[in-house]
Amino acid sequence: MTKEILAELRQNQPSTRLIPVPDRNQYHSWPPQGGLRHLIFNMETNGFKPAFKRVGRRILVDEAAFFAVVDAQNGGV
Repeated sequence: MTKEILAELRQNQPSTRLIPVPDRNQYHSWPPQGGLRHLIFNMETNGFKPAFKRVGRRILVDEAAFFAVVDAQNGGV
């Protein structure tokens, strides 16, 4: 039963990559780690909250959501 539920959830969710903050610069050069930490610290007020996922004390960057927020803030440019 649990396998069926997980399979259904995977079908309904788009695949995205969750990247730990210290490893993000291996995939993308912008923003640098300090800038990314600034976005995390101020995520409640700057609109980047959907781009970050907390797992315990670890923060993961949802790659697709991060660039969606960037596009939305730039007016889709």
